[in-house]
Amino acid sequence: MSDEVLAAIARALQLDETERTHLFDLARAASTPRPARQAPVRVPVALQQLLDAIVHAPAVIQTGSLDIVAANDLGRALYRRVFETQEQPNLARYVFLDENAVRFFGDWDAIADDAAAMLRVEVARAPGGPAQRLVDELTEASDAFARRWRVHDVADHRRGVKLVHDPDVGPLHLRYEALEVTGMPGTRLFGYTPDPDHPATRDGLRLLSSLHAAPRTSQDHVQQPDHTRGKAAR
Repeated sequence: MSDEVLAAIARALQLDETERTHLFDLARAASTPRPARQAPVRVPVALQQLLDAIVHAPAVIQTGSLDIVAANDLGRALYRRVFETQEQPNLARYVFLDENAVRFFGDWDAIADDAAAMLRVEVARAPGGPAQRLVDELTEASDAFARRWRVHDVADHRRGVKLVHDPDVGPLHLRYEALEVTGMPGTRLFGYTPDPDHPATRDGLRLLSSLHAAPRTSQDHVQQPDHTRGKAAR
């Protein structure tokens, strides 16, 4: 089907930009061979250094299949449960397979809806890729995901406000902004800043940083002498 015909269909259905892109991706997928298994995403050193330079706000780099492939210290602190429980941190697995997620996200239902809709966009963009394998896994393991997948929603969230309940610091109202990563299709840098309407979040992030994202000192990398053995010998 030609692009002109697809564009006409999109206009007739009054599709928004995300829905229009999804339609074109589906059409391309129908005529494209399934790709070979993709290699793991590697984040350039310079990009990780940029993340590390962001010290007062959580920041993560996320693929279209919702893998977190890089983060700064505060980003790791914010999503520490995901990093601690998964070899390859993935937000969709956390949302649908970890019972802690219901308590962590202030509006879990909306987050779950968005996760399923974003995966649908990625499956159409890269058919047969990691997102499709993840969808197969979640459909088998989670009734909540399977119900949402049958709805056929698509979404492409680039900015918004998210409420999370950190078990150590309490509620955090965070504005997020997503930026495309050049040269890494489907991959975005998400930055989180305190919602100005909830000034306590700024203090909460400071506490989160002090508890879980404190910078290492040189002594952290050096084995300290065992003084107890010396005392016992005397």
